[in-house]
Amino acid sequence: MLKSREVATAAGTLACAAGIGFIMQSGDAAEQRYGGSQTAEISVIQESSATTVDVRDDTLLKVEDITLTSAETETVSQVVSVIDEPVVLASVATSILENPTEDAVVPNLNCEIRASGFVKKAAMVEASLSAPCLPNERVTVHHRGMMFSQTTTSDGSLTVTLPALDENAMVIFAFANGDGAVTQVKVPELRQYERTAIQWKSYAGFEMHAREFGANYGDAGHVWNGAARDSNFVKEGLGFLTSLGDATIAEPLMVEVYSFPKGMSQQSGVVDLSVEAEVTAMNCGQEIEAQSLEVTEDNVKIRDLTLAVPSCDAKGTFLVLNNLVEDLKVAAN
Repeated sequence: MLKSREVATAAGTLACAAGIGFIMQSGDAAEQRYGGSQTAEISVIQESSATTVDVRDDTLLKVEDITLTSAETETVSQVVSVIDEPVVLASVATSILENPTEDAVVPNLNCEIRASGFVKKAAMVEASLSAPCLPNERVTVHHRGMMFSQTTTSDGSLTVTLPALDENAMVIFAFANGDGAVTQVKVPELRQYERTAIQWKSYAGFEMHAREFGANYGDAGHVWNGAARDSNFVKEGLGFLTSLGDATIAEPLMVEVYSFPKGMSQQSGVVDLSVEAEVTAMNCGQEIEAQSLEVTEDNVKIRDLTLAVPSCDAKGTFLVLNNLVEDLKVAAN
């Protein structure tokens, strides 16, 4: 049990009906949770809401020439496009064949981009990409309004495991040049789960926190990226957190998703959910943006957030958004 938290209330303008609870944690509480803090006051927080799943980030990549083939099986694979300059590769191969040597190696001319996927336990989807002519390239992964950036390997491959947000889960891989691939799988088990996500761009520093059934910060029931658990915990009726995105690339797109197995819960009560952001050297004095995504029975509810971060004098403090996402009310099964 942590000590009572010392907080400073921030003045703000809230544009959505429910509003966003906003406090700053400092003093002993922040030090116990994160290892040090300072005290500061906040001046502005702005928030807007939306229920559409359309992506509204102008920096998003445009995916072209994608063909989706549906199937009743769990795995679907699509061929999308070929690179625009096959003549260059063809001329290289012709030169090698006309002037052969013992060590000559004909390059792989197959630049087909393919994607495949299958369902894993806990309503997760493993999606794989093969793009032999696009090694070490940034690729944006899209799924039902959720998006995060990754990098292909030296052979142009990539495998990601993400929480499904739709029973007919479509995953899109999009490259900056317009090439891409799509895979789609059925995830009927999703009905057994509650899912809430927060996504942001660059180094905004947002975090999803879930405190299950009255747990305090630092207790076993406090789930966050410092104590994320994994999908094996669903057998015990407990939730887990999934972090997605490559934070090492420039202006990364990042996501955190909390999943709770409502169909397997062994107790009744409330899971308190909050979104928090630490004031760091990377975001202090700036305006940062994020989106929350909440899966309901028939759609994904998306809300936009714009937040003015305090000056760099407040580094080490934490902004807590209590009502950006709704708490989960759980009934035992």
